[in-house]
Amino acid sequence: MVPLRNRVRDYGVKIGMSILNQTKLITATSELVRNLLKYGGGGKVIIEAVSNGRDNGVRVTFIDNGPGIPDIDLAMKDGYSTGKSLGLGLPGTKRLVNEFDIKTELGNGTTVTITKWKNG
Repeated sequence: MVPLRNRVRDYGVKIGMSILNQTKLITATSELVRNLLKYGGGGKVIIEAVSNGRDNGVRVTFIDNGPGIPDIDLAMKDGYSTGKSLGLGLPGTKRLVNEFDIKTELGNGTTVTITKWKNG
């Protein structure tokens, strides 16, 4: 997990992202990779530098082949947890980033994509 966090930070530094925004992105990444390992049985993570007009950002995509999420609406509610952790959960992670997209299919896994803009 630490090498991933370092790579995400390196992308943020490269585009001139503030320490606060780097911290938000790294925190969101840590939560999502923990979910990928715990609930999705592992998978892959793709880190990309992206741009939108004049703004630059970092996009991180988490892909697993786990069981999927049976009820996305429930999973996106504050306070919902299938584990015994007091983690941020998906709604807390969503608040840390500028863009958050989740796609899931029962039996075929989940893909979560987050984007944090340099000035966002």
